[in-house]
Amino acid sequence: MAAPPLALAQEPLDAELQRYLRHLQVERRLAARTLALYRDALVRLQRLAAAERVALREAQAHHLRGWLAGLRAQSLAPRSIALHLSAWRGLYAWWGRDGLVASNPAQAVRAPKAARPLPSALPVDQAVALADADAKAAADAAAAGRPELLARDQAIVELLYGCGLRIGELLGLDVAAGADAAGWIDRDDAMAHVLGKGRKRRGVPVGRPALDALARWLALRPALAAAGEPALFVSQRGGRLTANQLRKRLQAQALRAGLPTRVHPHMLRHSFASHLLQSSGDLRAVQELLGHASIATTQVYTRLDFQHLAKAYDAAHPRAKRKA
Repeated sequence: MAAPPLALAQEPLDAELQRYLRHLQVERRLAARTLALYRDALVRLQRLAAAERVALREAQAHHLRGWLAGLRAQSLAPRSIALHLSAWRGLYAWWGRDGLVASNPAQAVRAPKAARPLPSALPVDQAVALADADAKAAADAAAAGRPELLARDQAIVELLYGCGLRIGELLGLDVAAGADAAGWIDRDDAMAHVLGKGRKRRGVPVGRPALDALARWLALRPALAAAGEPALFVSQRGGRLTANQLRKRLQAQALRAGLPTRVHPHMLRHSFASHLLQSSGDLRAVQELLGHASIATTQVYTRLDFQHLAKAYDAAHPRAKRKA
């Protein structure tokens, strides 16, 4: 999704909308990126209502339909419009719980349907090459006297690919379990305990390569971490690693491994799901490991698996010369 205009990001919000954002941040614990997108959606709602001189709490479904149609006319993508509607629907539901509106006008509004592209996944050999390149680089860095950054990066790749974690789940991990910890890894039980979407906790098995990489990182972590910092993964400044820092490091790792494609954290989650489904055929297990509320969300990987099989057929079978 494209970044919003700078003016949109800087425009002040009404105090009531600020309270709603605070609710999302503190009580629902939405990720910073999601909060930023919701804020942009609320700024647009505030603008649109002001332009028509409609009080937000008095807006009706026909108002919201017209405003969404206007966004579509401005060439906003269907997924972006759906996110706007989700933010607006949540706001009115929140007001409804406090008795501030009689009904939710966004409930009867439907977003335009968007094409659902296949998720991008790495082939097995490329995913393994990425992890192996990090192991080699970490060994070279050890000889050079600065191994901690690459040891950290290798542990991150092993957990993203080996456990299928979301980027927010990984960055929310703490070194130890605790009342305030969003997630942690129990190395004795080989389980990662994470807080996923909808504040739902789940446990994911951690494989031996990830445990070994994690042990190497933990041995070197004191060289980077600030005193008292609970985060498992920290930046060179000693605080919790950010999503942007992780993305940049992962892109550098992919270049180092010689991968021919741009790699992002969610691609490793897609790779985890796709490769596990190819090997096991157990869609329900993949759903549980990914933390999907509905199996319909997980079924996209069956399409990805079929695509893999079709490519193998086209490449290997003597009767595979079909028209494009």
